[in-house]
Amino acid sequence: MDLKEIHRVYFIGIGGIGMSALARYFKFVGKEVGGYDKTRTPLCAELEGLGMPIHYQDDVSLIPPGFMEVSQTLVVYTPAVPRAMKELRYFSEGGFEVKKRSEVLGLITRDTFCFAVAGTHGKTTTSSILAHLLRETGTPVTAFLGGISEDFNSNFLFAGSAYSVVEADEYDRSFLRLSPDVACVTSMDDDHLDIYGNTETLVASFVEFTKRLKPNGKLFVRNGLPLKGFTYGIEDDSDYCIRNLKIEGGTYIFDLGTPQTTVRGVKFNKPGRHNLLNGLVAFAMAIQAGPPLQGLVAALESFKGVDRRFSYRLKKEHLVFIDDYAHHPGEIDAVYQAVREMHPDRKTLAVFQPHLYSRTRDFGDAFGKSLSQFDQVILLDIYPAREEPLPGIDAAWLLDKIKNPHKKLVSKPALIDEIRAWNPEVLIVMGAGDIGLEVPLIKNALEHAS
Repeated sequence: MDLKEIHRVYFIGIGGIGMSALARYFKFVGKEVGGYDKTRTPLCAELEGLGMPIHYQDDVSLIPPGFMEVSQTLVVYTPAVPRAMKELRYFSEGGFEVKKRSEVLGLITRDTFCFAVAGTHGKTTTSSILAHLLRETGTPVTAFLGGISEDFNSNFLFAGSAYSVVEADEYDRSFLRLSPDVACVTSMDDDHLDIYGNTETLVASFVEFTKRLKPNGKLFVRNGLPLKGFTYGIEDDSDYCIRNLKIEGGTYIFDLGTPQTTVRGVKFNKPGRHNLLNGLVAFAMAIQAGPPLQGLVAALESFKGVDRRFSYRLKKEHLVFIDDYAHHPGEIDAVYQAVREMHPDRKTLAVFQPHLYSRTRDFGDAFGKSLSQFDQVILLDIYPAREEPLPGIDAAWLLDKIKNPHKKLVSKPALIDEIRAWNPEVLIVMGAGDIGLEVPLIKNALEHAS
């Protein structure tokens, strides 16, 4: 398929974080772009502001006439969209070129020097750091991100086309559509068991991904993972490692060892060992583009972060408010470690919105254990996303798994009053559903509290 022959691109699920990055790309290169989504989110509003027509009912009659031209229209959909959806069926049965988001990413990046970031956790932060490092050191790069970078205020970066940065998503085995020059695997914890069924199948898929590397490609893997490649870690036996680590004023300061040299006095400002490791592997990957090491050191220190990845919303003397996308027990553990490291001995309140019935069912005990670490826990109803309810699996079921007497199931309308009543010193809001829309309201209420 030749993308140059395509004049219009129609997105089904255009408001998704990965889909909207692709939509921005096609708009940027001069294509006519439009689409459908179930809900009008702030991201959708931004795309509309860029001139993309979007509608919010699954109705073929609402598709703009230009996108009905079969020979010149590419239709892109996300695997989260049900196959029975009317618009998807119309395009699929009407002879249109219909492709998954991952296939289109593969086409766009095929003729570039492609950096691909894989792993069940850490993809968005790592790819955002990598994109920032490359841009700051003058590398001509296009990046498609799974979150809003605070350095670009976008999930899309165009600073040239020779290099590309993409997230290699394991959901629906999407990452097997890519052919990277340099790749990393940050983690392989159980997730998406609705797709994979068991750990062995998930791991086998990651092994298959590593075989997608181009000839002479390089793979970086977190030390301890059962994959062959250059290792990275805080451990001294890693090919790329962190030594002499200390914290000063909320900043990590360390020496960074590579197979060739040791770079001293490196600084990184995002809390949490998980973020530190994300920064390390992004640095190791960026080296492969050939920029000067000291330029990478300066860029790593200036990295601001990704929206909803351990994002500080408030820092007051008596209250710290942190917002995070964590939706897996391993990610909640990482947030807890970061909070304890940066804010020791302060009373914590975790507000968590579970994401997906299947994930809640599969990791119920692990969620209970992870959430029990916090001093207080508020649980919201499960965010269903693409799923129908499962019998017996709800937030009350999960609440019983939390072995902490200071816990409560709360509705969203009552959330702010409950937070005030619990009076935390450190408030952490976590989840991948629509909890992010509550964050500005919570911030506003806490900012104006006496």
